[in-house]
Amino acid sequence: MYFTRPDRADVEGIGDIAKQAILEEGRGLVAALRVEGNTDEGFDHAFDVLGNLGLWMASLRRHELTNPAREEKSPFFEASALGMHIGASIGVAPRFATSHLATHNRAVAGKAKSFTWLASEKLFLECNTRGILAYKRAADALQRVVHMGVSHPVALTLFEDALKALDDVARWNDMLFKELDVDRFFYSVRPYYKPYRVGRNEYRGANAGDFSGINEIDLLTGLCQANDPYYAQLLVDKMPFMRPEDQASLRDCMRRRDFLDLFIDALPKASAEPWFQANARAFVAVCEAHGRVAVQHHDMLVSRFIEKPSAGLHHGKLAQITASGPPLPVLLGSLEILRDLRQAKPRTVIRTRHDDLARLKSALIS
Repeated sequence: MYFTRPDRADVEGIGDIAKQAILEEGRGLVAALRVEGNTDEGFDHAFDVLGNLGLWMASLRRHELTNPAREEKSPFFEASALGMHIGASIGVAPRFATSHLATHNRAVAGKAKSFTWLASEKLFLECNTRGILAYKRAADALQRVVHMGVSHPVALTLFEDALKALDDVARWNDMLFKELDVDRFFYSVRPYYKPYRVGRNEYRGANAGDFSGINEIDLLTGLCQANDPYYAQLLVDKMPFMRPEDQASLRDCMRRRDFLDLFIDALPKASAEPWFQANARAFVAVCEAHGRVAVQHHDMLVSRFIEKPSAGLHHGKLAQITASGPPLPVLLGSLEILRDLRQAKPRTVIRTRHDDLARLKSALIS
């Protein structure tokens, strides 16, 4: 119904009967679960219930039955109480996260959870999930290098595995760019990812990057560093939106020396060694692929599906267009910094690994 309106972003005064049904039917289920409390049926069950609760609350937000801009606390106290109870007990944010619709979205009779049955949402979720799994494969390969060392003969194979996985990420991003309907995504899918309140706290929307794999690649390669104030803040903000095993894996990476430093340390004595030439070349290829995918995501996907469609919105609706909370120009500026860190682009305001990566490349024999 929204999509047929002259202003597709205007959801007020339409479908009120359906909206009320969503509210009342959901509230009845939530109230019963709140009374039942934590019956300790295991993490997976609790996480799944939290996802269902979060999807319902996100739907209420999408249909403007709640809006953090006009409220000091959530009007849905039963849902907030249940969400905070589950979230605190299992160590995650008390709302739905990306994994609820991606890597931990159990299908029934061929159908996984989604907000709508639109082909555009199906394509978006499936490509995102495949991209996330490819990032996880790359991170897993690099994690194995940690325990073998960058000079190990098998490290070459692991770097090559990581490179293939990153190429797969690029492939799924390219499919989204070519096949995802811009208007359907912007007006009918993305609105479900807006921030909403649980209790008095406002939680940002789920983000496709809310898993540890991509940050493990950042940290292990050395392209991003945990002692960088900008990047450290990003990790702190993301941590509650990850599953506990992802949080633990990311913390482990934060205490490891990065591979770029290890190769730089080996330069004076080992630069002419066959192992160095082969492994360093493969490592550089991984860094370059990670940077290319970051550029692809920002310059193709963010630009096409968020920045350009936002230009047509009324000014009053721009303030709440981003899933992560801040105004669009602030979000875009932040994403540009992340893009440039991952591609080791020289910048004056922030420190990237451009010079270190260039030094390593100069030691490779062509």
